[in-house]
Amino acid sequence: MNTRAIADNFNPESLALTEPVPLTMHPAEVYLHSLGEGSRRTMREALNVIAQLLTSGTCDASTLDWSKLRYQHTAAVRSVLMEKYSPAMANKMLCALRRTLKEAWRLGLMSTDEYGRAADIESVRGQSLLKGRELDPEEIVALWSDCIQDDSTLGRRDAALLAVLTVGLRRSEVTYLDLSDFKPRTRSLTIREAKGRKERIVYLPEAGVQAVTDWLLIRGKEPGPLFYPLNKANKIISRRMSEQGVLRALQRRGEKADVDAFTPHDFRRTFIGNLLDAGADIVTVAKLAGHASPNTTSKYDRRGEVAKKRAIDLLNLPYSRRKNLT
Repeated sequence: MNTRAIADNFNPESLALTEPVPLTMHPAEVYLHSLGEGSRRTMREALNVIAQLLTSGTCDASTLDWSKLRYQHTAAVRSVLMEKYSPAMANKMLCALRRTLKEAWRLGLMSTDEYGRAADIESVRGQSLLKGRELDPEEIVALWSDCIQDDSTLGRRDAALLAVLTVGLRRSEVTYLDLSDFKPRTRSLTIREAKGRKERIVYLPEAGVQAVTDWLLIRGKEPGPLFYPLNKANKIISRRMSEQGVLRALQRRGEKADVDAFTPHDFRRTFIGNLLDAGADIVTVAKLAGHASPNTTSKYDRRGEVAKKRAIDLLNLPYSRRKNLT
């Protein structure tokens, strides 16, 4: 079923809100405002896509009447998402759909039977490879070396950024860190804004504590965000560093250190993989990473890939390099 055909099966106008409703009575808005800032943006995009599929692009998450969706609508949406997206992405979007329907039921906009039938759609089966890559030890050393050689305000701040990213923080979590969350004596960082709004404590190695401490010698001890952006003159701007700012800082360091393109999440992937490789139990790693379930953490476990390589090496292929190649 293509994206045009899905809307052709329904009357798009019948699914649109006939008049504005208060945000407190809007299923999608109630659901989205229960999420953290980063997840809210992601799930709003997912709901926008679903609304556009159902109405040939005439509605978005805010203008679709979610309470009017029935099983024929949600089953058709699942069919299209399964064709267009990876299983992981399709299931994330279906999760947003189910949660919005649940809010419609909670608000009394759908009966129990209507909600139960509309939300009774299976997840998409299949497993996708995780996006991104892991950084090898030489790349991490190169990034650190570039920061250490740069004794400017920028160099010290970026070294502190590397320190906290190296212990698996999400980019959004880095931006929400406050000075009060850093406890050098216990080597701990308290993560207060995270997926699911759960607090957790992570620990820095001694060198990481020193990197953050060196940044604080310039930043100062006044309360507020742990990380600030800098202007072109390398002067501190007194506002919270943005997620995009974290990304740009890493991209700049990567270019200077001649490291292939990577993202903040690649640090997180590397952190989790390294801990599992070292034999840390998966439940502890899940807690450090802020995963609600060890099943999520297991997706980062590269030990299975190593075992597969070793198994293939047991095969004997009777091929040798050809001589006298021209």
